Amino acid sequence: MAQPLVKKDDDRDEEADYSPFLGIEKGAVLQDARVFNDPQLDARRCSQVITKLLYLLNQGDSFTKVEATEVFFAVTKLFQSKDNGLRRMVYLIIKDLSPSADEVIIVTSSLMKDMNSRTDMYRANAIRVLCRITDGTLLTQIERYLKQAIVDKNPVVASAALVSGIHLLQTTPEIVKRWSNEVQEAVQSRAALVQFHALALLHQIRQNDRLAVSKLVTSLTKGTVRSPLAQCLLIRYTSQVIRETGVNSQTGDRPFYDYLESCLRHKAEMVIFEAAKAITELSNVTTRELTPAITVLQLLLSSSKPVLRFAAVRTLNKVAMTHPMAVTNCNIDMESLISDQNRSIATLAITTLLKTGNESSVDRLMKQITNFMSDIADEFKIVVVEAIRSLCLKFPLKYRSLMNFLSNILREEGGFEYKKAIVDSIVILIRDIPDAKESGLLHLCEFIEDCEFTYLSTQILHFLGNEGPKTSDPSKYIRYIYNRVILENATVRASAVSTLAKFGALVDSLKPRIFILLRRCLFDNDDEVSVVRDRATLYLNSLGDGSVAETDKDVKEFLFGSLDIPLTNMETTLRNYAQNPTEEPFDIDSVPREVKSLPLVEKKAPGKKPTPLGPPPPAPTSASDAYERILSTIPEFANFGKLFKSSVPVELTEAETEYAVNVVKHIFDHHVVFQYNCTNTIPEQLLENVTVIVDASEAEEFSEVGVKPLKSLPYDTPAQTFVAFERPEGVPSVGKFSNTLRFTVKEVDTSTGEAEDDGVEDEYQLEDFEVVAADYILKVGVSNFRNAWESMDPDTERVDEYGLGPRESLVEAVNAVISLLGLQPCEGTETVPNNSRSHTCLLSGVYIGNVKVLVRLSFGMDSSKEVAMKLAVRSDDVNVSEALHEIVASG
Repeated sequence: MAQPLVKKDDDRDEEADYSPFLGIEKGAVLQDARVFNDPQLDARRCSQVITKLLYLLNQGDSFTKVEATEVFFAVTKLFQSKDNGLRRMVYLIIKDLSPSADEVIIVTSSLMKDMNSRTDMYRANAIRVLCRITDGTLLTQIERYLKQAIVDKNPVVASAALVSGIHLLQTTPEIVKRWSNEVQEAVQSRAALVQFHALALLHQIRQNDRLAVSKLVTSLTKGTVRSPLAQCLLIRYTSQVIRETGVNSQTGDRPFYDYLESCLRHKAEMVIFEAAKAITELSNVTTRELTPAITVLQLLLSSSKPVLRFAAVRTLNKVAMTHPMAVTNCNIDMESLISDQNRSIATLAITTLLKTGNESSVDRLMKQITNFMSDIADEFKIVVVEAIRSLCLKFPLKYRSLMNFLSNILREEGGFEYKKAIVDSIVILIRDIPDAKESGLLHLCEFIEDCEFTYLSTQILHFLGNEGPKTSDPSKYIRYIYNRVILENATVRASAVSTLAKFGALVDSLKPRIFILLRRCLFDNDDEVSVVRDRATLYLNSLGDGSVAETDKDVKEFLFGSLDIPLTNMETTLRNYAQNPTEEPFDIDSVPREVKSLPLVEKKAPGKKPTPLGPPPPAPTSASDAYERILSTIPEFANFGKLFKSSVPVELTEAETEYAVNVVKHIFDHHVVFQYNCTNTIPEQLLENVTVIVDASEAEEFSEVGVKPLKSLPYDTPAQTFVAFERPEGVPSVGKFSNTLRFTVKEVDTSTGEAEDDGVEDEYQLEDFEVVAADYILKVGVSNFRNAWESMDPDTERVDEYGLGPRESLVEAVNAVISLLGLQPCEGTETVPNNSRSHTCLLSGVYIGNVKVLVRLSFGMDSSKEVAMKLAVRSDDVNVSEALHEIVASG
């Protein structure tokens, strides 16, 4: 049943106007379609029935094969009507019914007759329908007519043929490419749409030939294109040629730039804007090249047409990201757009002004924005907030007015994402502008008094616990924090207790007061927040008020040390420990440290369904747990110690081959074990005594110490064979390993499943793989990179600069270094903003030997796309810091 289209009147809340198609049913419409068979056709009624059929098809109703066939044959009888309106409806329904090849024959003759009719409307529509429903065989029969239609004097017929050619190029390109001469003639047409469609088709025909496209652009930029639509297409094709050609190394000029600049003086506004937009998007565009385009866009800002104002300000907004100074001349015009009735235009104007404004204009902009914010949606407000944050970092002396603005809008109505954007901005300003710390923290404290979002409250409390004790007067925040213990829900109360403990650990003068407040938390009678009492008890003991006296260093490590274990892994390990209780205490070192855990996949026998009764399935285990359990059962590897890391599987065979093999690299302190996961995909074969012969001639530091062969490998039953190598201690040895699968193959009778007694020895060549430096590093994130960095000994820091050579973008350079080091990106810094020429990326992890590592990467790209990188490393061991520099230097 189709849904009614309801439109409510502003003055009548209870009344509504409904769609004329309300309540129509497919069965009733199919009954009505019998009117097509009447001897005396009623053109008006037939058109109404076809309209209903089209509505049902476009609403997603599907017709059965029988229903579609009956409707199709009934519709073909309507060709006898001479009513022009009905004939157009017939064309539409035939296209939408998509008849089969057998049915197409029935209607082909009528369509071909219309295609040669004297009525141009019939000819144009018949061409569109024929090209939509025919295949290549029939197309060759009507190709001559289509060629004639392309150069027809009637622009409607010519456009129909050209548009049909654009669609046919996707299915029968070899036929359409034979029309090049006719299409080229159509490009010279005086009809605007014909020239537009002809140019689009001609470019698609030649798009895979760069030289042909360049010649096409060269010939057409000399002034033969009159249609504004075609001119816009030509500008886009010209931009493409410019991007592929680049700047002339001798003269420094761009080919075709003069043509783009000449289009800025065209009489059609769409052409002017397209040319200006194309110039601003040129790679490494200079200020001299930008100036005429910016001038034109500035004129469009004062246009009476909203679409032109929007297009101009959006383009200038993008330019301001890379060339803010070039846009400053437009600031006065953009300030007038702040009061534009179109809120999208106003938002873009404000964000552009925030990117291009100078320090003296900040206060004036803030006054204008204050009145503007209440009139726009949250999604636009977020854009404004992010722009204000960037402006504050650009002019740190203006932090007071900008921070006050953020604080004021933080107390206004708004959704979660909007509030989170404001809080994130204030946090960034506090971290990057030292003078803004105390006022920013107070603004956040005032906000959590009325904050309705639990997540934001806990995040603010966590941040307050890290930054508040470092201020000149930490005591002024205690009241706000303790109010959260009294008034909030369980999650926020628990977070507030932790924040109080941090103040007690870092500020000695506040410790007695904190003890009193924590003791009050012990008398919380709400059973739902027993976590508050538990935390209060824990922190009182940790701070020295109970039976357990910790050192000051232990307390700070406990409260501020980053948890280098993923919480999901911690939860899984604790669940397993709770379900299988032992007398041994829980060991936190037993928690795997990989960021992503990949469960081992076992194939299920087909046809088996889970039984509804029985014990619940066990909790899922991480890949590390499963791998360690498997390795611990192999005596040859029992003395290797604790497993440090297991890699993701590396495929050694292509898909759909006889044998599927991948390898997992298990890293121990002094050994590496290769686990080869093998699957036999041939039902007629049984493999026995399966081993992998490993050639380590290109990995000289490794020596083979053990092999665990696979006795039997039946069809479609994954199993493993292992090869172990010893490596030098303390050295992240790397190398390439060549592999050959060796086995005895026995034929299997598929009817009985029995294998022959005798077998034949055989080998199967596998792909090579490498052990790389990243295999010795675990991806382990930190919750607060700045605190973790500052807590590490500065003497372990090693800094150096490296040239990474030419790169297409900073994104490529950042991803390459992250992949090389194998560390975990922190705080979303792996994402590089568009068109950015500098970026900072933060990484963390654990080096083999359980050595914590933190890395700061600073990238910069010059005008020739050469990338330079500054690498700063801190770790628990200065040798590891130097080792990471060696990895980058040799990578």
